[in-house]
Order: sequence, then structure tokens, then C-alpha cells
Amino acid sequence: MEGARSEPERQLQPAPLEPLGGLDAEQDAAVGEEAEGDLEEGSEDRKMTENNFSLKKIEISVSEAEKRSGRNAVNMQETYTAYLVETRSVEHIDGQSVLTDSLWRRYSEFELLRSYLLVYYPHVVVPPLPEKRAEFVWHKLSADNMDPDFVERRRIGLENFLLRVASHPILCRDKIFYLFLTQESNWKETVNETGFQLKADSRLKALNATFRVKNPDKRFTELKHYSDELQSVISHLLRVRARVADRLYGVYKVHGNYGRVFSEWSAIEKEMGDGLQSAGHHMDVYASSIDDILEDEEHYADQLKEYLFYAEALRAVCRKHELMQYDLEMAAQDLASKKQQCEELATGTVRTFSLKGMTTKLFGQETPEQKEARIKVLEEQINEGEQQLKSKNLEGREFVKNAWADIERFKEQKNRDLKEALISYAVMQISMCKKGIQVWTNAKECFSKM
Repeated sequence: MEGARSEPERQLQPAPLEPLGGLDAEQDAAVGEEAEGDLEEGSEDRKMTENNFSLKKIEISVSEAEKRSGRNAVNMQETYTAYLVETRSVEHIDGQSVLTDSLWRRYSEFELLRSYLLVYYPHVVVPPLPEKRAEFVWHKLSADNMDPDFVERRRIGLENFLLRVASHPILCRDKIFYLFLTQESNWKETVNETGFQLKADSRLKALNATFRVKNPDKRFTELKHYSDELQSVISHLLRVRARVADRLYGVYKVHGNYGRVFSEWSAIEKEMGDGLQSAGHHMDVYASSIDDILEDEEHYADQLKEYLFYAEALRAVCRKHELMQYDLEMAAQDLASKKQQCEELATGTVRTFSLKGMTTKLFGQETPEQKEARIKVLEEQINEGEQQLKSKNLEGREFVKNAWADIERFKEQKNRDLKEALISYAVMQISMCKKGIQVWTNAKECFSKM
């Protein structure tokens, strides 16, 4: 009996979920079969094959934003912004081009799409949406979510979101995403029919798993800490940038005062008048250029904000792993408890205090037939528990394998994007400083000619 118990007991100590690289060929095949089975049962309706879905050959754009009014779900008048999503097939499957297709979407529909993707692809770092309301703005920039400049930046952000999803090797094949681009009517009903809301993990359950999991995976713990630090660093950078923008705006506008003073001075001077007037003109041009400069800066700030929101997407993957690890540990604990009960019934010894033990002492021992029936039931539950534990282990390892593959893809994307954005921002600052030098150089030449 000891020998028969040794192998299952090793499963009762669930270590942190590991990638499938450590599995043997038989287990790897089992995982593959199980994953294929899950695909057939749960996601066949959501995925599209190579033959009928060629999203990589479709151009996607959010080309226009329009302010609208209407009644919401509670029959109250509201004002909202609708966005025109256009798709154009570069090359149709039969080799012929097709016309552009277009439809209007609200921001809430983009939110619904992302919520769906988060539930059905928990191992994926799902691209974030642009902010719903302006954050980290400098004082001259409107925080109103209906402001035309903000709506334009959000339009660009929504287009970027769709392009991110379309370029993702897994998300791009989702049928609901394809219908989001092509089916305007009844799309919400189609999403809700998937039942994704019922599959979403509750926040209370996720919080419970965070504090009660006994063997957290160090890699996911480090990833969660990294996402917190990434969010903190980018938040601080955006706040600094907003303060710098405020001060820079003031410095540039002060040059407008130079221009006004030089222009007024030129009116009372005969010999120096032309030089002062020209210098004043250069100062006015310099002062007015700050509006375009800060508008360009906002686009770089939006690129940083995207990765500020990506931090939450990373934490969502970590939370899902914690939930799976917690479920695994609970299944192992339940299996250990049933094995102990079975052993106590078989040997007649009670290791720990239990209500059943007290009842036995008060009302007498069970008959052999009753004991045998209970042992049989427990053995069936143990067999079922061992299969469940094995399934959870395989599911968890597959999750880790897929999650880390996508995290590595995300890291490469992040490094490339942030490097490009920061270099472009530095080049813009250099260009801005050169223009300032040129303005004062021109002013110097004006003064020299007086």
C-alpha cells in the first residue's frame, strides 16, 4: 500500500507551474491533444482558418470621428463620439481587389471587444485602449473628453489598438474581432452570445488567490513587480514632461513680448526702425511655433501612455496565473484530505480531530458494509481528483508556455517601440533648439544692420 501511495503523493505538493519544456514526450503529446480538444470544444467558433480569413492582407484605419447625440440604455439623452472604422482588402482570396468597407463604432464597443479578448485569451498581453479621459495634461491642454484635439488623439490611439490586434499572431484570427471590423448590426449581441461575461474571473477571487497561493512562480512575481515599476516610471516621466511643457510654453510666449516691444520701439526710431521691426517679427514667429511643438509632443506622450496601460495588461496575465496556481493547490489539498480519510477508514485510526470522529465515538462504529461503501466512494473521488489534478497541471503548464512566448514577443515590441519613440523625441527637441538658435541668429543679424 505504501508503494501504491508514493506516486500520487508526489502530485500532492504542487510546485509553481512550469513550462512544458520539462515534460516528457508522452506528457507533451497529452497536452497537445488536450489543447486541441479545448480548441475544438471552446474556440472553434471563435477562430477562422487560413482559407477564409486573410486579415494580414487587410488595411485597417479609424479615419474619422463624429460627435453624435442619442439615448442610452436607460433612455436618457447623451452625447458621444463615434469612430469610422474602414477596412480595405489589399488582395482578395481569388486575387481580385475589393472596395473599402466601413462602419461606425463607439468607444464602448472597443471596450467590449477588449474585455472579450481578455477573457478568451488570458495568456496574451492584450493591447490596451487609449485613455477615455485625458491624463497627465499640461494646463493649456483641455481635459474635456469631447475636445477636438483629444478626440483626434484618441482616434489615432483606437486605430493603433486595432492594428496591434490585427498584427498579433493569435488575436488576429479571432472571429469576433473580424466581425467587429465587418459587421455593424447585431455585433454586440454576437459578442454577448459567447457568454464571455460568465467566464470572467471575479476581482474578489483574483485578490483571494493573490494572498492565499502558497507556491507562487517567481517569474510571474518578478513580472508583476516589473509592471508596477514600469507604470511608476512612465507615470513620473509623463508628469515631468507636463511640467516642462508648462514652463516651455511660458518661455516661448515671453518671446512674443519681445516681438511686441521691438515693434513698438521701431515706431519711434528712424535709423534703427527696420532692424527692430525685423527682429520683432522673428520673435513673433518663434513665440507662435510653441503650439505646433507641444501638439507634436502630445503624440510622443501618447506612445508612452500606451505602455503605461500595457502594465495593467501584464498584471492581468499574472493574476490569471495566480488563479490557476491557487486552483491547483486547492485541488491537491482536497485530494490529500480524501486520501487521509480513506486511509483512516481502512486502518481504523484517526490522525486528526474531526466531527466524523466525534460522531463515531458518541454513536458507535460503522458496520463493515457501511465502511466498505464509504471507502469505495472515497476511492472513486480520489481517482477523479487525481485526474483533475493532472488535468490542471497540464493546463497550467500549457498556460505558462503560451504566456511566456507572448511576453517575450511583447518585450521585443516594447523595446523597439520605446527606443524609436525616445529617439524621435530627442531629435524633435534638438530640432526645436536649433530653431531657437536660428531665431536669435537672425535677430543678431537684424541688430548688426542697424
